[in-house]
Amino acid sequence: MQERPEPTFVPGLSARVELTVTDADTAQAVGSGDVPVLGTPRVLALAEAATVAATATVMPAGMTTVGLRVELDHRAPTPVGRTVRAQARLATVDGRRLLFEVRVTDGEDTVADGRVERVLVDRQRFVERASRGA
Repeated sequence: MQERPEPTFVPGLSARVELTVTDADTAQAVGSGDVPVLGTPRVLALAEAATVAATATVMPAGMTTVGLRVELDHRAPTPVGRTVRAQARLATVDGRRLLFEVRVTDGEDTVADGRVERVLVDRQRFVERASRGA
């Protein structure tokens, strides 16, 4: 049996990513509504991208994280042309489970906030298992 490397993650790891909202990012475009503002699925994707970025520099070889649970409050609309920033901070490490606090802002205003839980997995085994449908 192959040994898994010990996680090197510590609370406080953080990263920020940003997105300038285009027509392709709107609720209309992604099918989550009929208004021309940043769609919730894109807000979530941006928040998840920040969590991935937060662990990228310390990720053990052959490992990755996958999403497990999301709790997100989308609090304010963002029109096309505005730039939003997602900040993720690793709050808790519980074995292979990583709990992030996330916040998406438009300038000083909070667009969304919540928590994203990810789990550390062996990338190859995960893909093989998914391919088998197991």
